[in-house]
Order: sequence, then structure tokens, then C-alpha cells
Amino acid sequence: MALNVTQQLIKAHLVEGQMNPGEEIGLTIDQTLTQDATGTLVMLELESMGLEKVKTEVSVQYVDHNLLQTDYRNPDDHVFLQSACKKFGIWFSRAGNGVSHPVHMERFGIPGKTLAGSDSHTPAAGGLGMLAFGAGGMDVALAMAGEPMRIQMPKILGVKLTGTLSDWVSAKDVVLTMLEKYDVKGCKNKIIEYYGPGLDALSAMDRHVLANMGTEMGATSTVFPSDEETRRYLKAQEREKDWIEIKAEEGCEYDEYHEIDLSAIEPKIALPSSPGKVRKVREVEGKPIYQAVIGSSANPGLRDFWITAEMVDGKQTHDQVSFDINPTSRQVIENLGKMGGFLKLIHAGARFHQSGCLGCIGMGQAPASNQISLRTMPRNFPGRSGTDDDLVYLCSPETATASALTGKITDPRDMENLYDMKYPKYKRPEKEIINRMLLVSPDGKSDESHLKKGPNIKSLPTFDKMKDEYQLPVILKMNDNISTDEILKAGADVLPYRSNVPKISEYAYSVIDKEFDGKARQAQQDYGGHIVVAGENYAQGSSREHAALSVKYLGQVAVLAKSYARIGWQNLINYGVLPLEFINMDDYDKIEAEDMIRLLNIREQLIDSNELEVENTSNGQTYKVTTGLSQRQKDIILAGGIVNYIKEHN
Repeated sequence: MALNVTQQLIKAHLVEGQMNPGEEIGLTIDQTLTQDATGTLVMLELESMGLEKVKTEVSVQYVDHNLLQTDYRNPDDHVFLQSACKKFGIWFSRAGNGVSHPVHMERFGIPGKTLAGSDSHTPAAGGLGMLAFGAGGMDVALAMAGEPMRIQMPKILGVKLTGTLSDWVSAKDVVLTMLEKYDVKGCKNKIIEYYGPGLDALSAMDRHVLANMGTEMGATSTVFPSDEETRRYLKAQEREKDWIEIKAEEGCEYDEYHEIDLSAIEPKIALPSSPGKVRKVREVEGKPIYQAVIGSSANPGLRDFWITAEMVDGKQTHDQVSFDINPTSRQVIENLGKMGGFLKLIHAGARFHQSGCLGCIGMGQAPASNQISLRTMPRNFPGRSGTDDDLVYLCSPETATASALTGKITDPRDMENLYDMKYPKYKRPEKEIINRMLLVSPDGKSDESHLKKGPNIKSLPTFDKMKDEYQLPVILKMNDNISTDEILKAGADVLPYRSNVPKISEYAYSVIDKEFDGKARQAQQDYGGHIVVAGENYAQGSSREHAALSVKYLGQVAVLAKSYARIGWQNLINYGVLPLEFINMDDYDKIEAEDMIRLLNIREQLIDSNELEVENTSNGQTYKVTTGLSQRQKDIILAGGIVNYIKEHN
């Protein structure tokens, strides 16, 4: 049977299961990526496993999220992470070197390899012909210890690209067009594979944009072939020797199909507060803006900053707009400087920031209250920016820059009339300035074998096994598409506690209910725990396992939801929280906050089937629910989480 690119990559790494959609499979992992918002827990997990050295071909720890050093907490974690890299044999990317995904693509990505990352946008590496997965930190830690990555075999969505992008339209508009069709959950349990003649017009970094934001559609991953453009990119990075060709075999098929004519795409924009609320820029133009931010892992390429610089050359941005430039790597800064873009941006009024995620994760750059912020970032969940009543729109660099000049949401095609401006044509450099200065190799000799733990770093909490019977209160009922940012907010006030589970747990669900922490602790004291209820696509967004670990620490026994996002679902399992899914969706409406839920014979029901019965003792109703768990996942739940499970099986 002829294989598409995704099938070739899976087959080459398959060590468990069969390639049948829905079946659990195990894949060998060649590389891992961790970042500082999630990596501290990963290193603590490796310590708890007693690991001496990682078993992957390459593992890299990036410091790109928590860069604000307002007190000792973030810098202490940076010191801790570097000591862990020395201990476990991991590359260390120092603070200020750049955002993990584009830097990994520049320095470490290799076509045909697998990559697991404790960041939900890890599939961006698919732009280079890799098979890359975002995952919770525990799954990445296991991959670093040599365990297979276990996922449900996804369906493969083949997206044929034809035509060529028009002037003033770029890769961000393409992925927003995909989100317009699939919304935030339409690609769950699917891998998106792009193919067709339209690929010839997309650079490797354009492909990175599309692969990065496949995550926003719920996709397991996104894959591109490795072709001559991939080779050109690696040659520019002085790594042509890492290139191999990977293309779909003649006559291959896909489980589902979609087609996009690139020439028909217009500038698009995602409205607050979901990446799936996509409209044409023409439909919302004219609204005054406060801020325009260029950068992030979703638009990280040198081209994205160069075109912004060319658009503002000789002009001044609007006097009511904060025009923020977040370069994605030091290498981008050097190359942009060589090309003259740096000076053009500074002269136009840009606020130039250090290389990192920054405002994307709410680490500074918060917009003013109830003011519009245009961002080239991947997501705009409520309050993620750091401002509770934020109005964050997602768009291309062209749209953000045009709007920064006019002071209002502007279709970039209007630049031709407003400023007599022709669309700047980017010419990719044959060779880039290469910067490896802030990458610390694990090969250097060191006698350090201990982890340097500051006072904010606490050991992982331990949990008991799942009981066979519970009677618990529902202390929170939520709607559809609740993100991990709403379960456990990010930002400068919370993420410094990422290695302190007791403290970070105080912020659980605070975006939704500021009293949740007190309610959970009271329920834990009175009933031994609690339950929450949610709608569809629960726990979408970031891979931060804190969203599962913190609520487990507060006594969460189970979640009752209509459906789950893939990574959030797996994180709940890893920490022994039972993810129950309604069979009859109408039952969701029959449960209210403060109802009492009884779970009986949990062990027996899980052993016998994937269906359970739960009783609402407040209204006398009984609901049938399912789990979708494999036998291994059931054992993890019953053990009280994967740490207990590993100890039982060693």
C-alpha cells in the first residue's frame, strides 16, 4: 500500500500497536523539547525516576517563557534547569537565546525524526518534515527515559494546496482560513498533512506557521514533506547534511480530504477570545487599536520581521499604538540588523524586546483595559494576555503592521492607496548569520551531579490510589472550550510558581471562579475531594500539566465533560484524575453546581468495560459515562497516577 508522509513517519517509529485509527500506538522518540514553564516539573520527574542520562538522540531545554526576573523565583529556576541539563545530558538554551520552536528548527530539527515537547506548539517542527507532538511534561519525561510515546492512532487529514498567495496575504492567513473551517476542535485525533503544488510557494518558515497553529484546531500534529525547500532552509542554517527527502508515495490516500486555493485567500483575523472566531479583516476594519505585537512561535521567521520593517520604513506608527517587536531568536536579530530592518523598526517607534515568548504567555506586554491588541500569536484565550477584559485579535504581520500605522484595524491591501506602497517582496538569504553562542552543550565535562534547587522549588507531591467509592460535590460547572489558561492561568504572577505545586494550586480555575481554591479545600476536608463538570473540548490549549496536577493536589477525583482536548485528557490520566465523558449529552444539563455525585465500584466497572454509571444523589438521576481508556491508562488511574504506576511496575 502506498503511504503518505505521516504514515511513513509513524511506520518508521512504531513499536506498539497497529496503525488503525483510534487504537493506542507506541512510537520511539528521537528528540525532546522542554521549556521553562514546563521543564522544571520534567526535571523533577526525571529525578524521581532516578534517571542518570537521557536516552534520546537529542534533548533540549529552552528558557523562553519566564524571562521576567522581578525576584529570585525565575532566575532560581533557570539555575536549576541548567544544573539538571548537566546532570541528565541535555542541551541548554540560555535565557534570551530565543523561542524554543524556531530555535529548535534552526539548530536541531532533522527531517524524518520524531520530537516530543512539553509545549503544545511542538508540532511546528512538522514544517521541517518531522513528526512532532505536544505533550504533558510527564509524557516527555518518559520519552527522555526511553519509553515510547503512546497516543491514539489519529486519522490523517490531507490538505491539498493549490495556487499562490496574493500580495499582502501570508501564511498566517492560510492557517486562519483553516481555523475558519475547523474551529478549535475540528481536527481532534487527526494529523494534518499538507501536500500539492501550492507547497512550492511556501517557505520552511511559512510551513512552520501552519504546523504551529494546527494545535489550535485540536490536531495531534501537522506534517509537511521534506523537499527542496527543506533542503534550502537547512543549507542556510549550515546543516544541509541533515536533509533527506521524504515525500508521499504515488497513489497514497488520506482518511479525509480538504483543498485550499491559496490565490483565493484574503487577509483574515481571529476575534476575541478564540483562535476559531475567524473573519475577513474587511468585516471588522476601522476599530481603533491600542497595541500591535509582532513575533511569537506562530510568526517567528526572519521574513515576518523584515516585511514589518519594510512596511514602516520612513514612517511613524500611530501615536496611540504601542508597536511591540518580539524577535524570536538572537539569530533573527543579527540577520535583521544586517538587512537594515532593525534601524527601520526603531525609527518607526517600535518597542524592541528580548527574544522570547513574552506577551504570548502573559509575561509582560499586557494591553490596556478593554483596548484592542493585534497580535501575530497563536492564541487569544480570555485573560491570557494578563488583562482580564482583554480584546486580543490574531492576525498576520501585514495586518498588524498596517493597523499600527493607521491606528485602527486595517486591511493591509489598503497600504497601496493610503501610502502608495507596493507589497515588499522578500528575498530569502542563501546563507544566514548563524548564532550558537547561548546554546550550552551537554558534552562538556562537569563534576556536578546534584540539582541546584532554590527555595521556591518543591518536590512533586505524592497521591493515594483511586478508591473504589466516592460521594463528592460538584464545585464548578463550565461551558465548552475551557482552556488550560482558564484552568490554571499563565502570566507573570502565576508561572513563577511552576515548580511549587502547593502554591500554584491556589490559582486553579481562578479565571472562572476566584473562590475555587477555598471551595476545593473545604470539599477535600469534608468529602475527600470534588468533581467538576464541563462542556465540549475541555482543557484545550497549552500542554502545561499544572492544569491537571494543581487540581489533583486540591482533591479533584474526576471530571464529567462532553469531550476533551487530547493533551489535557492525557494529563488528567497521568495524575490519576478520572476523565469521564457523557454518553447522552443532555445529561450535562441535568447536573448543577453543588449537586452530590456518587461513584460506585470504580475498579470493577473500569475492569469490565469503558462505561460507568454515576449517580446524582441530589436529584436521584443516574448517568451513563464512558472513559475511552486503554487498559494501561486504566491501571494508571487506579494506581493514583503514572508515578505510582511506574513504581508498581519497577
